[in-house]
Amino acid sequence: MAKVCWPYFDPEYENLSTRINPPRVSVDNTSCSDCTLVKVDSMNKPGILLEVVQILSDLDLIITKAYISSDGGWFMDVFHVTDHHGKKITDSKTIDYIEKALGPNGHHTDRTKTWPGKRVGVHSIGDHTAIELIGRDRPGLLSEISAVLANLDINVVAAEVWTHNRRIACVLYVNDKINCCAVDDPNRLSIMEEQLKNLIRGYDDDEKVGRTSFSMGFTHVDRRLHQMFFADKDYENCGVTADADEYSPLMKPKITVEHCKEKGYSVVSVRCKDRAKLLFDIVCTLTDMQYVVSHATISSDGPDALQEYYIRHMDGCTLDSEGEKERVMKCLEAAIRRRVSEGLSLELCAKDRVGLLSEVTRILRENGLSVSRAGVTTVGEQAMNVFYVRDSSGNPVDMKTIEALRKEIGHTMMLNVKKVPSSGSAKAPESSNWAKTSFFFGNLLERFLA
Repeated sequence: MAKVCWPYFDPEYENLSTRINPPRVSVDNTSCSDCTLVKVDSMNKPGILLEVVQILSDLDLIITKAYISSDGGWFMDVFHVTDHHGKKITDSKTIDYIEKALGPNGHHTDRTKTWPGKRVGVHSIGDHTAIELIGRDRPGLLSEISAVLANLDINVVAAEVWTHNRRIACVLYVNDKINCCAVDDPNRLSIMEEQLKNLIRGYDDDEKVGRTSFSMGFTHVDRRLHQMFFADKDYENCGVTADADEYSPLMKPKITVEHCKEKGYSVVSVRCKDRAKLLFDIVCTLTDMQYVVSHATISSDGPDALQEYYIRHMDGCTLDSEGEKERVMKCLEAAIRRRVSEGLSLELCAKDRVGLLSEVTRILRENGLSVSRAGVTTVGEQAMNVFYVRDSSGNPVDMKTIEALRKEIGHTMMLNVKKVPSSGSAKAPESSNWAKTSFFFGNLLERFLA
């Protein structure tokens, strides 16, 4: 019997085009007086726009303008960026990272080690297990979740928590209290999953009410939170629940979808309050809905953001039916609202320990505060947490509550309070009169360690 010999396939073949035409990245601080220009020219490939925007967003850069063109085989983008103070990007390490991450060898770089990014299942703090939770939100739920983990001797080393449309989605990175490694015992994982599932399900037996899963994937955590909400269909009835109170008619995102017959595109126009990472949230949603952005213009007009996208479905079709257009508008509005947080943000720095998150969220709950969004990070032995809060009725937090918090936790943690602006500016606001330190974690950590 003749032996069948398959032709040899070079595993590096798929990178051949990149090697022949490597990406060209330029960080230009001379052409514009008030911002830094980041220019990217490369071979076009699926998802490249989201990848570039994700890298810039993870550096907490503010994108004030952008010109995007990726029709055909080439990808050419220009981004106008500043830091949170509205200044140019002059830090040599940041510039070097941008050039390397977006350059020819960027896809070979383990970004979670060179510049800690936020990825589900990958983190710079040793081994861990990533837990995904989604369900119906209620006051004190985050405190209950963290208490369950603390009782099981499981430490939360990082977490991202979003709420929207009376739903909560979170990704928690946890490890074992004793060995600081991932929790891999099947019995222990089963107990943890069952307790969390019962907790997030609450008093309702409907399976849709709450879900718990363990993940070791490689999806960026912000993108994963969008995907979780999208799968949960939080965009249905968007704006008719209590979340709509955050938006007056003038603040509500204005989204339209038109057909450009001359060019064969669907044109998605978005006008809303500007804020950090707005471009990422919109591009992420369009990408996960299987749309390709061929051209786009992004600009900021005072407190407003104006964004226009020329898109097609991955199969080359435009949005022809009214139902599809309506779905895109609803999904984009939901993506814009998920990250909106107004009122106060509380930033805390303390020595990390098992049960710290449980203690902090318990204190917030006992003081009548509800958490609308949260981020938890551990650097070395220090835990740095930020909580966007309002009172249990959704009203602004008063001064007496803040002073009570200071007295209760001020001896063991550093607390910084910032008023989140209602104007929608993407730039960092001035600290409130309550804040005694800069609200950036770098300065906060420096003063804590001093």
